[in-house]
Amino acid sequence: MQAKLETRPSVRRCAAGGALGLALLGAGLPAANTATTAATATATTRDAGPGMSRFYDQKVKWSACEGTDMPKDLQCGKVTVPLDYARPGGRTLDVALARYRATGDSRGSVLLNFGGPGGSGVSELAVGGKEFMHLTNGYDVVTFDPRGVGRSSPVSCGPATLKIMEATDGDGGLTDPDDVLKRLRDAAAECAKYSGPVLPHIGTVDAARDMEVMRRALGDDRLNYLGFSYGTRLGAVYAARFPDKVGRMVLDGVDTLTEPLTEQGLAGARGQQTALENFLDWCVEDIACPLGRDARDARDQVERLVASLDSDPVPSAFGEPFTGQDMVGAIGQALYSRELWPSLERALAQLLEDGDTRGLEGFSSGGVTFPVRGDKGAGLTDEEDVPMDNLPAALMAINCADDPDRPSAAQVTASLGRLRARYEEASPVFGRYRLTQVLMCYGRPKGTDYIRDDVKDLDTARMLLVGTRGDPATPYRWTTETADRLGPSAVVLDNRGEGHTGYASSECVHRKVDDFLLYGSLPPDGSSCGPESAGTGTD
Repeated sequence: MQAKLETRPSVRRCAAGGALGLALLGAGLPAANTATTAATATATTRDAGPGMSRFYDQKVKWSACEGTDMPKDLQCGKVTVPLDYARPGGRTLDVALARYRATGDSRGSVLLNFGGPGGSGVSELAVGGKEFMHLTNGYDVVTFDPRGVGRSSPVSCGPATLKIMEATDGDGGLTDPDDVLKRLRDAAAECAKYSGPVLPHIGTVDAARDMEVMRRALGDDRLNYLGFSYGTRLGAVYAARFPDKVGRMVLDGVDTLTEPLTEQGLAGARGQQTALENFLDWCVEDIACPLGRDARDARDQVERLVASLDSDPVPSAFGEPFTGQDMVGAIGQALYSRELWPSLERALAQLLEDGDTRGLEGFSSGGVTFPVRGDKGAGLTDEEDVPMDNLPAALMAINCADDPDRPSAAQVTASLGRLRARYEEASPVFGRYRLTQVLMCYGRPKGTDYIRDDVKDLDTARMLLVGTRGDPATPYRWTTETADRLGPSAVVLDNRGEGHTGYASSECVHRKVDDFLLYGSLPPDGSSCGPESAGTGTD
């Protein structure tokens, strides 16, 4: 799934289970970048060859993790991978790993990816590792920072991060697209300058090949894998590249492999609108709901409040204007999990009753700082030196590297009016917010067509795909469409609940996923988990 950038100078870091959908529409491939695209295409056709043995023969050296608030029982390590798989004898980079060791006899490793793209797996496992402790009954639970992310040669756009956000904030991209496209093209050049040599080699195809290096370094005969949201795309690409190395693979919150990024943005807008309406149905049944007792009136109030704040913002906790679009972004983050609904209710009450934005701002907290320019070395980046804009910078870089569509500037300009009508129809609350983000690949090299063209009809061990009916970011239909595309090896588990992904929110899903990973017990294709009731999952 595509993650959504915040439009304020504060940038939310990715939580376990993914981030909101980002609609991206690219244009304008500079001729000078065609060599990069060709090199990427060449890399996708070769997996092993001269020069790869030094990577495939390495072993991970584990030690206690260093850094702020790292759990004492979490171990860290690294693997070295080629910067460019087409030239394995050239430059290298290190990929950061972390693991919790198996509590008894280990049958190997299960590799986790928490989504994003752009989220640090090492940080997420350090914070949310308790969700996966049952898996240590049989496995070392391992995760990683993908190339370009976290400590693994992190990319950055430097000051251009704020320029990109400002260029796409509000209606500017709709009323004067030529100016916005010029600003985004200039920002893309700054991103290349600040990111260094890893930027042309970022993306899911290269990250999947890094996972094969990890599998071998971990000593596993096959890759056992649990991927969430964007991590499902990564898992599917690995399965297509290395079908005979797929072990027990679970994809939760299944991403699309085929839809253009503009269509993904529309799907995200529809999903968020549905999630909002489900929240409002819940809220009006609660005496504390600040929006009254009628769900339709509550929805109208939300729409009026967004319009009012866009025309007359209120001061934020940081002294900057808090607009309707800021409110929309915060609500979107809060709709990720049903567990956040009471907090969202209280935050809306704070705003409506006291004009206090702090509750809503808490859903998108963070900060942006910029690194000093310089050529990044092959080793791991120190934690304190990871640029704070790494998440949005990596998000854009990976999404654009995975997308082959690059309409011309004229096509972008001509399509905006039609797209605006479609987005506003999809969601009167979230449509505009998403549409202002559809330009962010402009000025970047054309991405690979491998995912759209070749990740299909797989001959692998059976895989478990989990789709959640009330998922605001990865609609359930993507699960069934991706399963059809992958072929008979894909087994679908229908989670009839709310929120993005099912493993952390549904005890039923959690149990079935663990049973498959630990014991090889697959649920029947098309079986379901019912909505959670009083904290209990149902079959």
